[in-house]
Amino acid sequence: MSHHQGLLSIIGREQGLFEQDLATYGDRLDEAVRGGRFLVIGGAGSIGSAVVKQVFIRNPAVLHVVDISENNLAEVVRDIRSSAGYIDGDFRTFALDCGDPTFDAMTAACGPYDYVLNFSALKHVRSESDPYTLMRMIDVNIFNTDRTARYAAETGAKKYFCVSTDKASNPVNMMGASKRIMELFLMRRAEDVTVSSARFANVAFSDGSLPFAWTQRIRKRQPLAAPNDVRRYFVTDTEGAILCLMSICFGENREIFFPRLSDKLHLTKFSEIAVRYLESVGYEAVACDSEDEARARVDELAAQKKWPCFFFESDTTGEKDFEEFYTDAESVDWERFKDLGIVTCDLGWDADALAHFERTIAELKAAGTWDKAPIVELFNRTLSNFDHLETGKYLDQKM
Repeated sequence: MSHHQGLLSIIGREQGLFEQDLATYGDRLDEAVRGGRFLVIGGAGSIGSAVVKQVFIRNPAVLHVVDISENNLAEVVRDIRSSAGYIDGDFRTFALDCGDPTFDAMTAACGPYDYVLNFSALKHVRSESDPYTLMRMIDVNIFNTDRTARYAAETGAKKYFCVSTDKASNPVNMMGASKRIMELFLMRRAEDVTVSSARFANVAFSDGSLPFAWTQRIRKRQPLAAPNDVRRYFVTDTEGAILCLMSICFGENREIFFPRLSDKLHLTKFSEIAVRYLESVGYEAVACDSEDEARARVDELAAQKKWPCFFFESDTTGEKDFEEFYTDAESVDWERFKDLGIVTCDLGWDADALAHFERTIAELKAAGTWDKAPIVELFNRTLSNFDHLETGKYLDQKM
């Protein structure tokens, strides 16, 4: 069984997404990539590296990958060399922060690029629990995006692509709201460069995700934990990469691609995936009544090819019991592709609101220290449909 097929089985699907669209548009996709010059920012994360591989196998002229993690960049190269091999084009990686002057120096020397793709993000809801990590989330998700989009515009790129999230639709947490505000900044930047984006579901076993954490718990002989009331859409890394590549190559200005819901894609509970994951590695899940019980029973149950799990009801800040890819206020094109929907409307960015956002964040930073409350107030003011509810409970307080 292939890696992709194995992931599909664990997330409860038999059929992959986008197969019909790839059959129809695959040749055009290959042609669009072949000979192009690509800069991929945040290209060593799960979805970024999957896109890098999809671009690589289609023979670009230039493929430069930037990421702050030198370890993950090394793995990107090892993975590509061990699977796809080599191309004639210029394939290089750079361990850089796209908000740093070294990034400017590299792009000045090695650019320009036809396509600038940005996958860098703080994606965890847990990252909004303190005001300092929250500020970095704003810098990475919003301001670095705007900064690199400006670079694409100033150097004549054909396309700037930035991945968004399903959590940007009617956001209930600061992470999702930061991505929604990012989309508004991109709408403004789209006056100067063609911008497209993608919203998609949780990437199964992506780096840092809860399912990925289960692989570490098994390796370290520790119990699994998962909410039993949180439902999510899951895609494989390859499906996420294809969705992004379709948006990169076929998206018009200000369009946001997302996976079309069907019998191929449905909401699944984390606890259900945990049970199927354990089955895939040869263990039967055993539900425990507490974290203490789960921690205490690892050796006993592992000897019987069973594994302790603690399944719980979610009560932490920013959790949503289901996900959605578009809102009632957005126009959607359902006709162009079989398994893709496209948000086609202008998101109605407000120049004064964005300027106020930039100004307020700069003032908070200039003060040298800041609280979370004024940032939450700013988010609520910038997004009319956002009303952040603080429970005081965060994922870092759970197993």
